[in-house]
Amino acid sequence: MINSKMNPKVDEFLSKAKQWQAEFEKLRLIVLDCKLTEELKWGVPCYTFQNNNIVLIHGFKEYCAILFIKGSLLHDTYRILIQQTEKVQAGRQIRFTNVQDIEAIEPILKAYIYEAIEVEKAGLKVDFKKNAELIIPEELQNKFDEIPDLKPAFEALTPGRQRAYLYYFSEPKQSKTRVSRVEKYVQQILGGKGLND
Repeated sequence: MINSKMNPKVDEFLSKAKQWQAEFEKLRLIVLDCKLTEELKWGVPCYTFQNNNIVLIHGFKEYCAILFIKGSLLHDTYRILIQQTEKVQAGRQIRFTNVQDIEAIEPILKAYIYEAIEVEKAGLKVDFKKNAELIIPEELQNKFDEIPDLKPAFEALTPGRQRAYLYYFSEPKQSKTRVSRVEKYVQQILGGKGLND
């Protein structure tokens, strides 16, 4: 029986998945059973409650995962949530490498999803570090000095977009790599767009 809540765009995503297809299918059924709305956002299945993002399903080379958008606000009773990198402030993953792992914790997974829905219903917000606490890399500052319109354009971006750029620009160890990253995105910043827009 086809679930009427299944989004055709997600059907297409799953049909093209070269890895983790069975795991994605299983996670999808579990999430849909929790009465969330299925969408395709950022190129992956995303599940919402009253138009607010709750979880998404994504795959990597070594594992697939369910990502809780506001996972840092969950109690994590079973200590299974993973912070992808130290720079990720809100999202938390539960990772899997096979369908059996997913089936083994299905009731726990649903409990976490229901808790995530309650977090959204309560209107809880993640307390993000202010962008002032984030360091502007020297290579970006040099561009601000070189192109007068760049700094106001950067400051007009949403805080999340600013953070994404700052993390991306600061990541490389070598200055020349940082310079080339900044160069590559100057026009995008001037156009009011985020890193992934």
